[in-house]
Amino acid sequence: MSDGTTLQIKRAITIRAVVTPSWKEEAEREISNGIANIDQQLAQLEQEGQQVVEEVRRQSANPLDPRVQDQVAQVQQQVAAKRAELEEQKRNLLQQQAQVRELEMEQIVEQGQIESFCDLKVGDNLVEKMQVSVVVRDGVVQSIDQA
Repeated sequence: MSDGTTLQIKRAITIRAVVTPSWKEEAEREISNGIANIDQQLAQLEQEGQQVVEEVRRQSANPLDPRVQDQVAQVQQQVAAKRAELEEQKRNLLQQQAQVRELEMEQIVEQGQIESFCDLKVGDNLVEKMQVSVVVRDGVVQSIDQA
């Protein structure tokens, strides 16, 4: 391959955003929507869990039968596990919301990654080819930085 042949490789590009009033507003709106969505899922989970428990008890000739109690306990355990998972997600979002509020204007923050392809040939520095970032201000590319 030392004959000038190139190889196309996939790489991750870090997207970095400049904190602006509109960026901050959008980030907070997205996080608030996520929190509201989780609250809605929690309410729905509680309602559905209660309905399943009531249905199990209603279909049983003897609601005090140990098998019925086991089924009810299983349902309640599943609801509790899902509730804990959703509450953890909500805690994470609340933490992110607090972090966004503390960001200073013009600060640069990592916003995510995208993938792209690039050509690689003998003699290229692989590390430099892989370390690329794009800085955006309100969605507009400000710079493309390599290593």
